[in-house]
Amino acid sequence: MKKNKFDETRNILRHWQEDVPNDRLAHLVRDAGRAYTRALQLRLAKHGVPFGHWTFLRILWETDGLTQRELSDRAGVMEPTTFAAMKTMEALGYIERRQLPDNRKNMYVYLTSAGRALKKKLVPLAEETNQVSIQGLNPSDIQTTRRVLFAILSNLAQDESD
Repeated sequence: MKKNKFDETRNILRHWQEDVPNDRLAHLVRDAGRAYTRALQLRLAKHGVPFGHWTFLRILWETDGLTQRELSDRAGVMEPTTFAAMKTMEALGYIERRQLPDNRKNMYVYLTSAGRALKKKLVPLAEETNQVSIQGLNPSDIQTTRRVLFAILSNLAQDESD
C-alpha cells in the first residue's frame, strides 16, 4: 500500500485522539512540533530546500557572519551536522565560508545574494504553515496558547539554570 504524504501527521493525531488523550503535555507539545516541522518540510521540499537548510537560513537571515560553532549552538545541532550542511549550502551557492584576516582559527558563514533571496520565497511557506495551523481558532485562544507556551519555556529555562 502506498503511503500518503499526510499519514504521519494523521497517525499522530489518531494516537492522541484514541490512545492517549490525557498523556503528558510535554508529549503533546513535541508531537505538535513534529507536525509543524512536517508541514513545513513538505512545503520546502517543493522548492528543493531541506528543513535543515531552512534552520540555518533563518538564523543567517537574522544574523549573518556567524561562526560555524555559533550556528551549531543557535540551531541546536552538533558541529559535524553544521559542517556537512554548510558544505552543501556552499555548493548550492547559498552561503560562503571564510576566515577573517585577524582570526584564522574560526570559519565565518555569510549568505550570498542567492541565500538572501531565498527569504522572499521561503518565509511565506512558514507563514502559510502557521496560518493553516490556526484555522478556525479564536484569536484569544491563540494569544492564550502563546502566553502559556512562553511561560512553560520560561519555567524550563529557570529550572535549567537552578
